Amino acid sequence: MKTKLLAGMIAACCAAPALAQSSVVIYGIADAGLMYVNNGGNDARTKVVSGIADGSRLGFKGTEDLGGGYKAVFNLEMRVQLDNGSNQAGNLSSNQGYALTKGLNFPVPAAAGGAATAAKLLAGVRSALQPAVNVNLNGAIFDRTSMVGLVTPVGAVLLGRMYTPDYEVLANADVFETGTAGGWGGIVGGSGGLLTAGVAIRSDKSLQYRVQSPNGVSAALMYGTENSGYIGMDKRSWGANLFYRAKGLDLGLGYNHGTDQLGNPGLITTTLGGSYKLGDWKLFAGYHQQRNENSVIILYADAALAPTFAAFGPALGPVLSGELHRTLARTFFLDAVSTQIGLHYQRGAGRIMASVARQHDRTASGSEATQFALGYDHNLSKRTDLYLVAAYIRNQGDGQYAIGAASASGGFTSKPGEASKGIQVGMRHRF
Repeated sequence: MKTKLLAGMIAACCAAPALAQSSVVIYGIADAGLMYVNNGGNDARTKVVSGIADGSRLGFKGTEDLGGGYKAVFNLEMRVQLDNGSNQAGNLSSNQGYALTKGLNFPVPAAAGGAATAAKLLAGVRSALQPAVNVNLNGAIFDRTSMVGLVTPVGAVLLGRMYTPDYEVLANADVFETGTAGGWGGIVGGSGGLLTAGVAIRSDKSLQYRVQSPNGVSAALMYGTENSGYIGMDKRSWGANLFYRAKGLDLGLGYNHGTDQLGNPGLITTTLGGSYKLGDWKLFAGYHQQRNENSVIILYADAALAPTFAAFGPALGPVLSGELHRTLARTFFLDAVSTQIGLHYQRGAGRIMASVARQHDRTASGSEATQFALGYDHNLSKRTDLYLVAAYIRNQGDGQYAIGAASASGGFTSKPGEASKGIQVGMRHRF
């Protein structure tokens, strides 16, 4: 009754003639739980976390049959953080990440404050590179999805903010379905956490074409205009995927290509993976290659911190700025391969999930990580389930990966090479 009333209010407040001809659906997920984790340092061990298995959300989607095989469609989906009611998130861990400023040495002369000033500058840069909010930075209302499109007899054309083609393949091959402490994406990327993301999840300002055949083959092409890409700063971006789903096999191949603000090659990823259903068993495997030679964050950080360095004058300011630029160019460089294998075993109303994922860093920093996860998901009904997941991340080199969730990145352990381990228990309701 409440859902019907809300739908009626939306129809009355918006363009009534258009909505009256459309089928509008209100949907969402409410997911939250408790997490006990050991990341070292002063990071809290027990946390209430929103969106552990699935990011909590509220969405609106609709279709209008135009006849002749044509349909108008739209989808608006907002993020909801059940722990505090906001639509933004930050790292689950409070620990500082050190890799991005490794080797940074501000040459501040004694007359300008010397070592004390250099230490303050370093602390300021670390704070700027580890903001309290790193998901939905601009506080967008519908930051998960905002799209309108036309479905035709030869495919669908969509416009707006959407999942990228390569991420769809990565998510499809993830044993823990992009959520909980066992989510594959938790260790995909560089040692700088979300700032060195290993895949573009969504893209702003994008045009997408999707097609699906009756024999189980589907494909997508996406092109992002200026201010597209994984944080809306790419000069342009593009991607494609191809899926085959039939006879228990669900296999995909995806590719994303991003650029920096000047059009230089940026975050480029390729993923091959999927699953195979065999009775009560479902087997998963995935391979993901990631490279970022020119991160958009470098020029962004240059611009954001320019006033800080300008205050040191025309002689020293450019020296300090140049030192930071060189360090970020080195530490933001990403070249890695990630793999994952795992399974589901269906048992009555529940399923057992297990996976092993590996992030192999091919740069000099050696930010290696291996993640082991085991979980159980029990359906109380078609809409509600309870889950329990335990995970262990073994870090090596500069790796500081910490256990995360669907709605938020884990952040960092207290020091490089330290392990992260924890248990999550939660409840998810779909409506």
